[in-house]
Amino acid sequence: MFTTFTKRFTYSVLAAALAFGCTPETEQATPNESLHAGAATSAVLDGSVNPSVRLKSGHYILLASGAALPADLESQVKTLKGNVTGLLAEAGIATVTSSDPDFAARAGKIQGVSAVIRDLDVQWFNPSDEKIVAFDAEAYGNPPASGDDDKYFDLQWGHDAVNAPEAWNAGARGQGVRIAVLDSGFDLDHQDLAPNIDLKSSRSFVPDEALQYALPGVGSHGTHTAGTIGAADNGAGIIGVAPEAELILVKVLRDSGSGSFSWMLQGIVHAVNEGADVINMSLGAALPRNGKYLDDNGTPEDTSDDFIVSDTKATQELINAISKVTTYATQQGVTVIASAGNDANNGNKDQSLAHIPSGAPNVISISATAPQGWALNPTTANLDFMASYSNYGTSDVDFAAPGGDYQYAGEEIARIGGITQYVFVFDYVFSAGNNPNPAKSSYYWSVGTSMAAPHATGVAALIIGQNGGEMDPAKVKAALRASADDLGKPGRDPYYGYGRVNAFKAITAVQ
Repeated sequence: MFTTFTKRFTYSVLAAALAFGCTPETEQATPNESLHAGAATSAVLDGSVNPSVRLKSGHYILLASGAALPADLESQVKTLKGNVTGLLAEAGIATVTSSDPDFAARAGKIQGVSAVIRDLDVQWFNPSDEKIVAFDAEAYGNPPASGDDDKYFDLQWGHDAVNAPEAWNAGARGQGVRIAVLDSGFDLDHQDLAPNIDLKSSRSFVPDEALQYALPGVGSHGTHTAGTIGAADNGAGIIGVAPEAELILVKVLRDSGSGSFSWMLQGIVHAVNEGADVINMSLGAALPRNGKYLDDNGTPEDTSDDFIVSDTKATQELINAISKVTTYATQQGVTVIASAGNDANNGNKDQSLAHIPSGAPNVISISATAPQGWALNPTTANLDFMASYSNYGTSDVDFAAPGGDYQYAGEEIARIGGITQYVFVFDYVFSAGNNPNPAKSSYYWSVGTSMAAPHATGVAALIIGQNGGEMDPAKVKAALRASADDLGKPGRDPYYGYGRVNAFKAITAVQ
Protein backbone atom coordinates (compact mmCIF):
# COMPACT_ATOMS: atom_id res chain seq x y z
CA MET A 1 0.00 0.00 0.00
CA PHE A 2 1.02 3.59 -0.51
CA THR A 3 2.75 5.23 2.40
CA THR A 4 4.95 8.20 1.49
CA PHE A 5 6.08 8.55 -2.10
CA THR A 6 9.64 9.41 -3.06
CA LYS A 7 10.65 9.82 -6.68
CA ARG A 8 13.19 7.07 -7.25
CA PHE A 9 13.55 4.86 -10.29
CA THR A 10 15.46 1.68 -10.98
CA TYR A 11 16.51 1.83 -14.61
CA SER A 12 19.33 1.25 -17.03
CA VAL A 13 19.94 1.82 -20.74
CA LEU A 14 21.17 -1.25 -22.54
CA ALA A 15 22.11 0.15 -25.95
CA ALA A 16 23.90 2.98 -27.72
CA ALA A 17 23.10 6.71 -27.94
CA LEU A 18 23.18 7.25 -24.21
CA ALA A 19 23.81 10.96 -24.66
CA PHE A 20 20.19 11.62 -25.63
CA GLY A 21 18.40 13.96 -23.27
CA CYS A 22 15.53 16.43 -23.04
CA THR A 23 15.92 19.95 -21.83
CA PRO A 24 13.89 20.69 -18.74
CA GLU A 25 12.26 23.67 -20.43
CA THR A 26 9.06 22.92 -22.32
CA GLU A 27 9.54 23.47 -26.02
CA GLN A 28 6.63 24.71 -28.14
CA ALA A 29 5.61 21.90 -30.45
CA THR A 30 3.03 21.80 -33.22
CA PRO A 31 1.22 18.51 -33.91
CA ASN A 32 1.84 17.22 -37.42
CA GLU A 33 -1.38 17.72 -39.40
CA SER A 34 -0.12 16.07 -42.58
CA LEU A 35 0.82 12.83 -40.82
CA HIS A 36 -2.11 12.51 -38.49
CA ALA A 37 -5.12 13.93 -40.34
CA GLY A 38 -8.07 11.64 -39.69
CA ALA A 39 -11.01 10.68 -41.89
CA ALA A 40 -13.04 13.75 -40.90
CA THR A 41 -10.24 16.22 -41.67
CA SER A 42 -9.35 14.45 -44.91
CA ALA A 43 -13.00 14.51 -45.98
CA VAL A 44 -13.14 18.26 -45.49
CA LEU A 45 -9.98 18.75 -47.53
CA ASP A 46 -11.09 16.67 -50.52
CA GLY A 47 -14.80 17.55 -50.41
CA SER A 48 -15.99 14.02 -49.59
CA VAL A 49 -17.75 12.73 -46.48
CA ASN A 50 -16.45 11.21 -43.26
CA PRO A 51 -16.98 7.41 -43.44
CA SER A 52 -16.77 7.07 -39.64
CA VAL A 53 -20.03 9.00 -39.10
CA ARG A 54 -23.29 7.65 -40.53
CA LEU A 55 -26.95 8.60 -40.18
CA LYS A 56 -28.99 5.68 -38.81
CA SER A 57 -32.07 4.70 -40.74
CA GLY A 58 -35.23 4.63 -38.66
CA HIS A 59 -33.55 5.96 -35.50
CA TYR A 60 -34.33 9.47 -34.27
CA ILE A 61 -33.56 11.93 -31.49
CA LEU A 62 -36.38 14.29 -30.46
CA LEU A 63 -35.54 17.59 -28.78
CA ALA A 64 -38.02 19.49 -26.62
CA SER A 65 -38.62 23.17 -27.31
CA GLY A 66 -37.94 23.93 -23.67
CA ALA A 67 -36.68 21.99 -20.70
CA ALA A 68 -39.50 19.41 -20.68
CA LEU A 69 -40.88 16.99 -23.23
CA PRO A 70 -44.62 17.01 -24.03
CA ALA A 71 -46.51 15.02 -21.40
CA ASP A 72 -48.23 12.83 -24.00
CA LEU A 73 -45.19 12.37 -26.24
CA GLU A 74 -45.28 8.59 -26.29
CA SER A 75 -48.89 8.40 -27.39
CA GLN A 76 -48.36 11.07 -30.04
CA VAL A 77 -45.32 9.27 -31.37
CA LYS A 78 -47.25 6.03 -31.52
CA THR A 79 -49.96 7.63 -33.68
CA LEU A 80 -47.18 8.65 -36.07
CA LYS A 81 -46.01 5.02 -36.39
CA GLY A 82 -43.11 5.51 -34.05
CA ASN A 83 -41.91 3.92 -30.80
CA VAL A 84 -40.22 5.80 -27.95
CA THR A 85 -37.15 3.76 -26.96
CA GLY A 86 -35.68 6.13 -24.38
CA LEU A 87 -36.76 9.13 -22.34
CA LEU A 88 -34.16 11.57 -21.10
CA ALA A 89 -36.83 13.74 -19.56
CA GLU A 90 -34.32 15.59 -17.40
CA ALA A 91 -32.64 16.97 -20.51
CA GLY A 92 -35.72 17.29 -22.72
CA ILE A 93 -34.70 14.50 -25.12
CA ALA A 94 -36.31 11.29 -26.34
CA THR A 95 -35.05 8.54 -28.65
CA VAL A 96 -37.47 7.02 -31.13
CA THR A 97 -37.55 4.35 -33.82
CA SER A 98 -39.87 4.39 -36.83
CA SER A 99 -39.95 2.73 -40.25
CA ASP A 100 -41.98 5.59 -41.71
CA PRO A 101 -39.71 7.65 -44.01
CA ASP A 102 -41.84 10.73 -43.27
CA PHE A 103 -41.65 10.33 -39.50
CA ALA A 104 -39.15 13.15 -38.84
CA ALA A 105 -41.18 15.73 -40.75
CA ARG A 106 -44.42 14.68 -39.08
CA ALA A 107 -43.01 14.40 -35.56
CA GLY A 108 -41.39 17.80 -35.90
CA LYS A 109 -44.89 19.29 -35.86
CA ILE A 110 -45.69 17.94 -32.37
CA GLN A 111 -46.28 20.88 -30.07
CA GLY A 112 -43.37 21.21 -27.67
CA VAL A 113 -40.87 19.49 -29.99
CA SER A 114 -38.23 21.76 -31.53
CA ALA A 115 -36.38 19.26 -33.72
CA VAL A 116 -36.32 15.65 -34.87
CA ILE A 117 -32.98 14.44 -36.16
CA ARG A 118 -31.66 11.08 -37.23
CA ASP A 119 -29.37 9.35 -34.76
CA LEU A 120 -25.77 8.70 -35.75
CA ASP A 121 -23.63 5.60 -35.69
CA VAL A 122 -20.05 6.73 -35.09
CA GLN A 123 -16.69 4.97 -35.06
CA TRP A 124 -15.60 6.92 -31.97
CA PHE A 125 -12.25 5.15 -31.97
CA ASN A 126 -10.86 2.27 -33.99
CA PRO A 127 -9.02 -0.37 -31.97
CA SER A 128 -7.05 -1.45 -35.03
CA ASP A 129 -5.66 2.09 -35.36
CA GLU A 130 -4.56 2.35 -31.74
CA LYS A 131 -0.87 2.42 -30.91
CA ILE A 132 -0.85 -0.48 -28.47
CA VAL A 133 2.08 -2.44 -27.09
CA ALA A 134 1.27 -5.57 -25.15
CA PHE A 135 2.82 -6.17 -21.76
CA ASP A 136 4.04 -9.50 -20.47
CA ALA A 137 3.39 -9.34 -16.74
CA GLU A 138 5.10 -12.68 -16.19
CA ALA A 139 8.40 -11.21 -17.43
CA TYR A 140 8.32 -8.27 -15.04
CA GLY A 141 10.76 -8.51 -12.17
CA ASN A 142 10.58 -7.37 -8.57
CA PRO A 143 8.70 -4.13 -7.78
CA PRO A 144 10.93 -1.07 -8.25
CA ALA A 145 12.00 0.94 -5.22
CA SER A 146 9.62 3.85 -5.77
CA GLY A 147 8.06 4.18 -2.35
CA ASP A 148 4.79 2.74 -3.66
CA ASP A 149 4.44 -1.02 -3.76
CA ASP A 150 1.98 -1.21 -6.66
CA LYS A 151 4.09 -3.42 -8.84
CA TYR A 152 4.11 -1.42 -12.08
CA PHE A 153 3.91 2.09 -10.69
CA ASP A 154 7.30 3.14 -11.99
CA LEU A 155 6.02 2.74 -15.55
CA GLN A 156 3.36 5.40 -14.94
CA TRP A 157 5.29 8.55 -15.83
CA GLY A 158 2.01 10.44 -16.31
CA HIS A 159 1.42 10.45 -12.56
CA ASP A 160 4.79 12.11 -12.09
CA ALA A 161 3.97 14.67 -14.79
CA VAL A 162 0.81 15.84 -12.99
CA ASN A 163 2.40 15.60 -9.53
CA ALA A 164 -0.13 13.06 -8.30
CA PRO A 165 2.24 11.48 -5.71
CA GLU A 166 2.78 14.86 -4.04
CA ALA A 167 -1.00 15.26 -3.86
CA TRP A 168 -1.30 11.82 -2.26
CA ASN A 169 1.31 12.80 0.29
CA ALA A 170 -0.85 15.80 1.15
CA GLY A 171 -3.82 13.49 1.80
CA ALA A 172 -5.71 13.87 -1.50
CA ARG A 173 -6.73 10.47 -2.83
CA GLY A 174 -10.23 11.00 -4.25
CA GLN A 175 -12.04 9.91 -1.11
CA GLY A 176 -15.83 10.14 -1.44
CA VAL A 177 -15.74 11.06 -5.13
CA ARG A 178 -17.73 9.15 -7.75
CA ILE A 179 -16.31 9.07 -11.27
CA ALA A 180 -18.27 7.87 -14.29
CA VAL A 181 -16.20 6.44 -17.14
CA LEU A 182 -18.12 6.44 -20.43
CA ASP A 183 -16.34 4.13 -22.84
CA SER A 184 -16.38 0.70 -24.44
CA GLY A 185 -16.49 -2.47 -22.31
CA PHE A 186 -14.49 -3.04 -19.13
CA ASP A 187 -12.64 -5.90 -17.47
CA LEU A 188 -14.81 -6.06 -14.36
CA ASP A 189 -12.57 -8.70 -12.80
CA HIS A 190 -9.36 -6.73 -13.09
CA GLN A 191 -7.49 -6.81 -9.79
CA ASP A 192 -6.85 -3.04 -9.87
CA LEU A 193 -10.37 -1.98 -10.88
CA ALA A 194 -12.67 -4.40 -9.08
CA PRO A 195 -12.14 -2.91 -5.57
CA ASN A 196 -13.33 0.51 -6.74
CA ILE A 197 -16.17 -0.38 -9.13
CA ASP A 198 -19.74 0.40 -8.13
CA LEU A 199 -21.40 -2.42 -10.06
CA LYS A 200 -24.88 -1.42 -8.95
CA SER A 201 -24.58 1.96 -10.66
CA SER A 202 -22.63 0.70 -13.68
CA ARG A 203 -24.53 -0.12 -16.87
CA SER A 204 -24.27 -0.91 -20.56
CA PHE A 205 -26.33 1.11 -23.05
CA VAL A 206 -25.15 -1.01 -25.97
CA PRO A 207 -27.85 -3.46 -27.09
CA ASP A 208 -26.67 -7.05 -27.09
CA GLU A 209 -23.32 -6.23 -25.45
CA ALA A 210 -22.71 -6.63 -21.74
CA LEU A 211 -20.66 -4.26 -19.60
CA GLN A 212 -17.88 -6.86 -19.51
CA TYR A 213 -15.37 -6.45 -22.34
CA ALA A 214 -15.43 -9.44 -24.68
CA LEU A 215 -13.50 -8.60 -27.85
CA PRO A 216 -10.67 -11.13 -28.19
CA GLY A 217 -7.17 -10.12 -29.16
CA VAL A 218 -7.66 -6.36 -28.76
CA GLY A 219 -6.84 -4.21 -25.74
CA SER A 220 -9.77 -2.87 -23.73
CA HIS A 221 -9.92 0.91 -24.20
CA GLY A 222 -12.39 1.30 -21.34
CA THR A 223 -10.29 -0.71 -18.90
CA HIS A 224 -7.21 1.33 -19.81
CA THR A 225 -8.89 4.70 -19.20
CA ALA A 226 -10.56 3.56 -15.99
CA GLY A 227 -7.24 2.26 -14.68
CA THR A 228 -5.50 5.60 -15.14
CA ILE A 229 -8.30 7.36 -13.31
CA GLY A 230 -9.03 5.12 -10.38
CA ALA A 231 -7.05 1.91 -10.10
CA ALA A 232 -6.99 0.89 -6.44
CA ASP A 233 -3.93 1.30 -4.24
CA ASN A 234 -3.75 -2.41 -3.45
CA GLY A 235 -0.10 -3.27 -4.00
CA ALA A 236 -1.02 -5.40 -7.00
CA GLY A 237 -0.31 -3.68 -10.31
CA ILE A 238 -0.89 -0.01 -11.11
CA ILE A 239 -2.40 2.88 -9.15
CA GLY A 240 -4.88 5.48 -10.38
CA VAL A 241 -4.53 9.24 -10.09
CA ALA A 242 -7.49 9.10 -7.69
CA PRO A 243 -7.03 5.65 -6.10
CA GLU A 244 -9.80 5.93 -3.52
CA ALA A 245 -12.55 7.22 -5.82
CA GLU A 246 -15.53 5.08 -6.80
CA LEU A 247 -15.89 4.10 -10.45
CA ILE A 248 -19.24 4.07 -12.25
CA LEU A 249 -18.54 2.21 -15.48
CA VAL A 250 -20.91 3.12 -18.32
CA LYS A 251 -20.66 1.33 -21.63
CA VAL A 252 -21.76 3.64 -24.46
CA LEU A 253 -19.63 2.11 -27.24
CA ARG A 254 -19.34 -1.36 -28.63
CA ASP A 255 -16.13 -3.15 -27.76
CA SER A 256 -15.11 -2.36 -31.35
CA GLY A 257 -15.22 1.38 -30.59
CA SER A 258 -18.38 2.27 -32.50
CA GLY A 259 -21.68 3.40 -31.06
CA SER A 260 -24.78 5.50 -31.44
CA PHE A 261 -24.77 9.20 -30.62
CA SER A 262 -27.85 8.58 -28.46
CA TRP A 263 -26.02 5.99 -26.33
CA MET A 264 -23.59 8.69 -25.29
CA LEU A 265 -26.48 11.02 -24.38
CA GLN A 266 -28.12 8.27 -22.33
CA GLY A 267 -24.83 7.45 -20.62
CA ILE A 268 -24.27 11.03 -19.50
CA VAL A 269 -27.75 11.34 -18.01
CA HIS A 270 -27.38 7.96 -16.31
CA ALA A 271 -24.07 8.97 -14.77
CA VAL A 272 -25.58 12.18 -13.43
CA ASN A 273 -28.57 10.37 -11.96
CA GLU A 274 -26.29 7.81 -10.31
CA GLY A 275 -24.50 10.55 -8.39
CA ALA A 276 -21.31 10.98 -10.42
CA ASP A 277 -19.15 13.96 -9.48
CA VAL A 278 -17.01 13.73 -12.61
CA ILE A 279 -17.61 12.18 -16.04
CA ASN A 280 -14.74 11.06 -18.27
CA MET A 281 -15.34 10.61 -22.00
CA SER A 282 -12.28 9.38 -23.86
CA LEU A 283 -14.13 9.36 -27.15
CA GLY A 284 -14.81 11.79 -29.94
CA ALA A 285 -16.42 12.45 -33.29
CA ALA A 286 -15.93 15.24 -35.81
CA LEU A 287 -19.28 16.33 -37.24
CA PRO A 288 -19.32 18.21 -40.57
CA ARG A 289 -20.75 21.69 -40.28
CA ASN A 290 -21.73 21.52 -43.96
CA GLY A 291 -24.26 18.79 -43.10
CA LYS A 292 -22.91 16.16 -45.50
CA TYR A 293 -23.37 12.69 -43.97
CA LEU A 294 -23.33 9.12 -45.17
CA ASP A 295 -26.54 7.16 -44.93
CA ASP A 296 -26.19 3.76 -43.26
CA ASN A 297 -28.07 2.07 -46.13
CA GLY A 298 -24.68 1.85 -47.80
CA THR A 299 -21.93 -0.56 -46.85
CA PRO A 300 -19.09 0.77 -44.66
CA GLU A 301 -16.92 0.98 -47.79
CA ASP A 302 -19.53 2.74 -49.94
CA THR A 303 -19.10 6.52 -49.93
CA SER A 304 -20.67 7.20 -53.33
CA ASP A 305 -23.08 10.06 -53.93
CA ASP A 306 -25.99 7.60 -53.82
CA PHE A 307 -25.50 7.31 -50.07
CA ILE A 308 -24.74 10.93 -49.20
CA VAL A 309 -27.37 12.88 -47.30
CA SER A 310 -27.20 16.66 -47.09
CA ASP A 311 -28.89 17.95 -43.95
CA THR A 312 -27.63 21.43 -43.16
CA LYS A 313 -29.46 21.47 -39.82
CA ALA A 314 -28.31 18.06 -38.60
CA THR A 315 -24.98 19.06 -37.08
CA GLN A 316 -26.39 22.06 -35.25
CA GLU A 317 -29.29 20.04 -33.84
CA LEU A 318 -26.92 17.26 -32.74
CA ILE A 319 -24.86 19.93 -30.97
CA ASN A 320 -28.08 21.20 -29.39
CA ALA A 321 -28.85 17.67 -28.21
CA ILE A 322 -25.57 17.14 -26.41
CA SER A 323 -25.72 20.72 -25.11
CA LYS A 324 -28.98 19.90 -23.37
CA VAL A 325 -27.37 16.88 -21.73
CA THR A 326 -24.11 18.56 -20.68
CA THR A 327 -26.06 21.55 -19.37
CA TYR A 328 -28.16 19.18 -17.28
CA ALA A 329 -24.98 17.56 -15.94
CA THR A 330 -23.50 20.93 -15.01
CA GLN A 331 -26.70 22.07 -13.32
CA GLN A 332 -26.56 18.92 -11.20
CA GLY A 333 -22.98 19.66 -10.14
CA VAL A 334 -21.17 17.22 -12.41
CA THR A 335 -17.84 18.11 -14.02
CA VAL A 336 -17.58 16.73 -17.57
CA ILE A 337 -14.17 16.04 -19.17
CA ALA A 338 -13.43 14.75 -22.69
CA SER A 339 -10.47 14.02 -24.95
CA ALA A 340 -9.71 16.66 -27.61
CA GLY A 341 -9.09 14.14 -30.43
CA ASN A 342 -6.17 12.60 -32.28
CA ASP A 343 -6.22 14.06 -35.81
CA ALA A 344 -3.71 16.90 -35.27
CA ASN A 345 -6.59 19.13 -36.33
CA ASN A 346 -5.90 22.87 -36.07
CA GLY A 347 -9.12 24.37 -34.77
CA ASN A 348 -7.81 27.89 -35.30
CA LYS A 349 -7.46 27.28 -39.02
CA ASP A 350 -10.20 24.74 -39.69
CA GLN A 351 -13.70 25.73 -38.54
CA SER A 352 -15.48 23.13 -40.69
CA LEU A 353 -15.73 20.47 -38.00
CA ALA A 354 -17.63 20.30 -34.72
CA HIS A 355 -15.75 18.08 -32.25
CA ILE A 356 -18.12 16.16 -30.01
CA PRO A 357 -18.21 15.81 -27.04
CA SER A 358 -15.08 17.89 -26.36
CA GLY A 359 -16.51 20.95 -28.10
CA ALA A 360 -19.89 20.87 -26.39
CA PRO A 361 -20.81 23.53 -23.81
CA ASN A 362 -19.68 22.84 -20.24
CA VAL A 363 -17.20 20.16 -21.34
CA ILE A 364 -13.52 20.47 -20.39
CA SER A 365 -11.40 19.49 -23.41
CA ILE A 366 -7.98 17.87 -22.89
CA SER A 367 -5.05 17.78 -25.31
CA ALA A 368 -2.14 15.37 -24.92
CA THR A 369 1.46 15.78 -23.76
CA ALA A 370 4.32 13.30 -23.73
CA PRO A 371 8.03 12.81 -23.14
CA GLN A 372 10.49 11.87 -25.87
CA GLY A 373 12.83 9.14 -24.71
CA TRP A 374 11.75 9.23 -21.07
CA ALA A 375 13.29 5.84 -20.28
CA LEU A 376 16.77 7.21 -20.98
CA ASN A 377 16.56 9.64 -18.07
CA PRO A 378 13.34 9.15 -16.04
CA THR A 379 14.25 11.51 -13.21
CA THR A 380 14.89 14.65 -15.29
CA ALA A 381 13.25 14.11 -18.69
CA ASN A 382 10.85 16.73 -20.01
CA LEU A 383 7.38 15.18 -19.77
CA ASP A 384 5.51 18.04 -21.43
CA PHE A 385 6.16 17.99 -25.17
CA MET A 386 2.95 18.45 -27.13
CA ALA A 387 1.90 15.09 -28.61
CA SER A 388 2.32 14.86 -32.37
CA TYR A 389 -1.27 13.70 -32.99
CA SER A 390 -3.24 15.91 -30.58
CA ASN A 391 -6.01 18.19 -31.85
CA TYR A 392 -5.40 21.80 -30.91
CA GLY A 393 -6.87 25.29 -31.15
CA THR A 394 -7.33 28.21 -28.77
CA SER A 395 -11.02 27.52 -28.24
CA ASP A 396 -10.67 23.76 -28.65
CA VAL A 397 -8.38 22.97 -25.70
CA ASP A 398 -8.91 23.85 -22.04
CA PHE A 399 -6.02 21.92 -20.48
CA ALA A 400 -3.31 19.44 -21.36
CA ALA A 401 -2.47 16.14 -19.66
CA PRO A 402 -0.23 13.10 -20.29
CA GLY A 403 -1.33 11.09 -23.33
CA GLY A 404 1.95 9.61 -24.56
CA ASP A 405 3.54 9.67 -28.00
CA TYR A 406 5.50 7.49 -30.42
CA GLN A 407 7.71 10.26 -31.84
CA TYR A 408 11.04 9.19 -30.37
CA ALA A 409 12.91 7.72 -33.32
CA GLY A 410 15.69 5.83 -31.59
CA GLU A 411 15.78 2.05 -31.27
CA GLU A 412 17.59 1.82 -27.95
CA ILE A 413 16.50 -0.77 -25.43
CA ALA A 414 15.95 0.27 -21.81
CA ARG A 415 15.11 -1.47 -18.57
CA ILE A 416 12.88 0.13 -15.94
CA GLY A 417 12.37 -1.98 -12.86
CA GLY A 418 12.35 -5.48 -14.25
CA ILE A 419 10.96 -4.81 -17.72
CA THR A 420 13.06 -4.51 -20.87
CA GLN A 421 11.51 -2.70 -23.84
CA TYR A 422 12.24 -0.27 -26.66
CA VAL A 423 12.76 3.25 -25.31
CA PHE A 424 9.94 4.72 -27.40
CA VAL A 425 7.43 2.32 -25.84
CA PHE A 426 8.04 3.76 -22.39
CA ASP A 427 6.76 7.11 -23.76
CA TYR A 428 3.30 5.53 -24.10
CA VAL A 429 0.79 5.55 -21.24
CA PHE A 430 0.82 2.35 -19.20
CA SER A 431 -2.45 1.19 -17.63
CA ALA A 432 -4.81 -1.72 -17.07
CA GLY A 433 -5.86 -4.04 -19.88
CA ASN A 434 -8.06 -7.07 -20.28
CA ASN A 435 -7.46 -10.78 -20.07
CA PRO A 436 -9.88 -13.52 -21.21
CA ASN A 437 -8.76 -15.48 -18.17
CA PRO A 438 -10.56 -13.85 -15.17
CA ALA A 439 -7.91 -15.29 -12.86
CA LYS A 440 -5.29 -13.03 -14.41
CA SER A 441 -5.17 -9.26 -14.89
CA SER A 442 -3.29 -7.71 -17.79
CA TYR A 443 -1.80 -4.34 -18.70
CA TYR A 444 -0.66 -2.56 -21.83
CA TRP A 445 0.77 0.69 -23.21
CA SER A 446 -1.32 2.98 -25.41
CA VAL A 447 -1.28 6.51 -26.83
CA GLY A 448 -3.89 9.22 -27.39
CA THR A 449 -5.90 12.08 -25.99
CA SER A 450 -8.02 9.17 -24.73
CA MET A 451 -5.18 8.58 -22.27
CA ALA A 452 -4.81 12.30 -21.46
CA ALA A 453 -8.41 12.93 -20.38
CA PRO A 454 -8.27 10.29 -17.59
CA HIS A 455 -5.25 12.00 -16.02
CA ALA A 456 -7.18 15.28 -15.93
CA THR A 457 -10.28 13.52 -14.62
CA GLY A 458 -8.24 12.01 -11.80
CA VAL A 459 -6.89 15.43 -10.87
CA ALA A 460 -10.42 16.87 -10.88
CA ALA A 461 -11.47 14.07 -8.54
CA LEU A 462 -8.65 14.91 -6.13
CA ILE A 463 -9.81 18.54 -6.10
CA ILE A 464 -13.42 17.56 -5.43
CA GLY A 465 -12.37 15.12 -2.72
CA GLN A 466 -10.51 17.87 -0.90
CA ASN A 467 -13.66 19.98 -1.10
CA GLY A 468 -15.67 17.39 0.82
CA GLY A 469 -16.94 15.35 -2.14
CA GLU A 470 -19.08 18.00 -3.81
CA MET A 471 -18.04 21.00 -5.88
CA ASP A 472 -19.59 23.22 -8.50
CA PRO A 473 -18.09 22.40 -11.94
CA ALA A 474 -17.21 26.05 -12.52
CA LYS A 475 -15.15 26.02 -9.32
CA VAL A 476 -13.47 22.76 -10.35
CA LYS A 477 -12.45 24.31 -13.65
CA ALA A 478 -11.31 27.46 -11.87
CA ALA A 479 -9.14 25.38 -9.53
CA LEU A 480 -7.64 23.50 -12.48
CA ARG A 481 -6.96 26.79 -14.24
CA ALA A 482 -5.41 28.51 -11.23
CA SER A 483 -3.07 25.58 -10.59
CA ALA A 484 -2.14 24.42 -14.11
CA ASP A 485 1.46 24.77 -15.22
CA ASP A 486 1.30 27.43 -17.93
CA LEU A 487 3.29 25.88 -20.78
CA GLY A 488 3.81 27.22 -24.27
CA LYS A 489 2.90 30.87 -24.76
CA PRO A 490 1.75 32.71 -21.59
CA GLY A 491 -1.98 32.47 -20.92
CA ARG A 492 -4.33 30.28 -22.88
CA ASP A 493 -2.65 28.92 -25.99
CA PRO A 494 -3.79 26.55 -28.75
CA TYR A 495 -1.76 23.57 -27.55
CA TYR A 496 -1.86 23.40 -23.75
CA GLY A 497 -4.95 25.54 -23.18
CA TYR A 498 -4.56 27.08 -19.73
CA GLY A 499 -1.72 24.65 -19.04
CA ARG A 500 -0.92 21.07 -18.07
CA VAL A 501 -2.90 20.04 -15.00
CA ASN A 502 -1.03 19.86 -11.69
CA ALA A 503 -2.62 17.78 -8.93
CA PHE A 504 -0.51 18.98 -6.04
CA LYS A 505 -0.89 22.68 -6.82
CA ALA A 506 -4.62 22.18 -7.37
CA ILE A 507 -5.36 20.46 -4.08
CA THR A 508 -3.12 22.90 -2.20
CA ALA A 509 -5.18 25.77 -3.61
CA VAL A 510 -8.42 24.05 -2.58
CA GLN A 511 -7.13 23.47 0.94
